[in-house]
Amino acid sequence: MRILFAITLLTLISGCETAYLNTMEKFGVHKREILADRIGDVQRAQEDGQEEFRNALEQFRSVINVDGGELEDQYDKLQAAYDDSEEAAEHIRDRINKVESVAEALFDEWEEELDQYTNQRFRADSERKLRDTKRGYQQVIRAMRTSEKSLNPVLDALRDNTLYLKHNLNASAIGALKGEYRSVNSNVEALIKSMEKSIAESNAFIKSLEK
Repeated sequence: MRILFAITLLTLISGCETAYLNTMEKFGVHKREILADRIGDVQRAQEDGQEEFRNALEQFRSVINVDGGELEDQYDKLQAAYDDSEEAAEHIRDRINKVESVAEALFDEWEEELDQYTNQRFRADSERKLRDTKRGYQQVIRAMRTSEKSLNPVLDALRDNTLYLKHNLNASAIGALKGEYRSVNSNVEALIKSMEKSIAESNAFIKSLEK
C-alpha cells in the first residue's frame, strides 16, 4: 500500500497523466474505475461548493442588513466568503478537467482494443457498450460544463460587490448593494440547481458503469 501511495504521489507531482494511468493499471486499477472515482470527486467538490456559495450569499445578506458601525467587519467576512467561493470554483474546474482527461484515455484505449477481437460477436457487443458509455458520458460532462459556466455570473457579482464595498464603506454603498441582492440570489439559486442536475447525471452514469 505504501509503495502504491508513493508511486501515485510521484506521478501526480510530475503532472504526467499518462504515467499515472499506466501505473495505476499495473496495480489493477483500470481507467473505468478511475473515471468513476473522478466523477465522484466532482460531485463532492460541487456539494462543498454549494455550501460555500450559500455562505457567501448569507454574508452578502448580512452586509445589506448591517448597522453602520459594523460595516468594516462585515466587509472582511464578505471578502473571506468570496475567497472561499473562488477557491471552491477552482477546485470544481480542476476536478472536471481530470474527468475529461481520463475519459479521453479510456475511450481511446477502448477504440484501439476493438481491433484485437477475433470473435465478432464479442467485438460487436463491446462496440455497442462503448457507444452507450460515450453517450452517457457526454450527458454527464455536458451537465458538468453547464454548471461550471454558472459559476462565472456568481463569482463576477460577488467580486464586483465586494470590491465596491471595499472602497465605499458607507451607507450609500449599502443602498447600492441592496439593489444587487436579488440578482446575486438568483444567480446562486441557478448555480445550485445546475450543480444538482450535474450530480444527478453523474449518479446515473456511475450506476451504468457498474453494470
